[in-house]
Amino acid sequence: MMKPQCDFCCGWRDPERHKVLFALALPMVFSNITTPLLGLVDTWVIGHLGQAWFLGGVSVGATFINVLFWLLGFLRMSTTGLTAQACGAHDQRAQIDTLLRAFSLAMLLGLLLLLLSPLLAKLIALSGGSEQVQRYAAQYVAVRIWSAPAALGNLVLMGWLLGRQDARGPMLMLIVTNLVNIGLDTLFVLVFDWQVKGVAAASVLADYGALVLGLWLVRRQLQQFSAGAWAGGGQRWLQLSPLVSLLRLNRDIFLRSLSLQLCFAFMTLQGARLGDIAVAANAVLLNFMMLASYGLDGFAYAVESMVGRAIGQQSRQQLREAIVLNLGWAGLIALCFSVVFALFGTQLIGHITDIPAVVAEATRQLPWLVAMPLLSVWCFLLDGIFIGATRAREMRNSMLMAAFGGFFPVWWLCQEWGVAALWAAMAALMVARGMTLGIICWRLEQSGQLLTARH
Repeated sequence: MMKPQCDFCCGWRDPERHKVLFALALPMVFSNITTPLLGLVDTWVIGHLGQAWFLGGVSVGATFINVLFWLLGFLRMSTTGLTAQACGAHDQRAQIDTLLRAFSLAMLLGLLLLLLSPLLAKLIALSGGSEQVQRYAAQYVAVRIWSAPAALGNLVLMGWLLGRQDARGPMLMLIVTNLVNIGLDTLFVLVFDWQVKGVAAASVLADYGALVLGLWLVRRQLQQFSAGAWAGGGQRWLQLSPLVSLLRLNRDIFLRSLSLQLCFAFMTLQGARLGDIAVAANAVLLNFMMLASYGLDGFAYAVESMVGRAIGQQSRQQLREAIVLNLGWAGLIALCFSVVFALFGTQLIGHITDIPAVVAEATRQLPWLVAMPLLSVWCFLLDGIFIGATRAREMRNSMLMAAFGGFFPVWWLCQEWGVAALWAAMAALMVARGMTLGIICWRLEQSGQLLTARH
């Protein structure tokens, strides 16, 4: 009876396992943190223009774009899981096939978004914000949508590199891109006075810069492959069965992402209906929440690659070690974020915006931010486990239950609380995701089914 427990614990006691984990996780932790830092810089440069509607417009516009791009986040997730499993099985052909199929799909979807871009301006009106907020949100979207092909292509390139346990490549892509974005952000807004359009233009240029860098990094990896891995490539890439499996996998991840983004979009748009101050305060706190989530996602990315490789090698011990190590360290990091927000949250809010009403509202909701890292870390890590196992159906079902059985019912019951009702609903979403995924993961692991990938 003690054997399973010993298997679970042995990885935690082995220093070499920790080194492998941190070689994957730390580059992604540090690089991921630059992404919400970009959001904080966006909020800072806009927040000092003196009017809440500039900040609200960027928040609503960025929400629309993020919903579009995050809905298509299956491009990275499925690529990481499939590539990691192929890498664990030492199958170079499958790695190449996954890359080319996913990248082709990303380019098609990016062009489709450009063709549909005139419809996005009409959707901005659904935000329910003030006329000024809608105006500046539309300006942001009209410029930022031009980054769609590059942004989606970058998802595939980063997913493929992560699947091969190359965390340095995605780290370079994220850090360099976000630093360039931050620099252009400051230049376009504070120097050129392009206001909201400047924020969007900086992101577009940075995304295309990332695409060039990502293609170069992937090319270096492909040069290590044998010539035989490319043999018969055209026939393999066009085979119907693998394409159908990829689309089925992406469909389930898409539905999971759709449910998640409905909740985040509802939080921003419902905040807009509560007034410009409410939406601006939520924008400040959500940036800090994203700072924590992106940092914790470094361990989620690590567990995706480690779980996928363990499945490719059919090693149950490595699978268990990957789960335990990542859950343990991510929990400790989440605790650190909560402590920082509790001790310095008020000062951090004051550094982001100097609009008194926004500072006051954000400070009132600060306790929710303090609790959020500890409530959400488990669902982030469990998502990574299921991505590595390419078990998107379970992720989809868990998200549907959490969104429609947790988030929306809690908001409806608590809506008289105003802004606090939105944060209570978000807390319920995170807890429900963690509980449902945890139960499913435990049952699959105990039965040995988690070691069997589902495509």
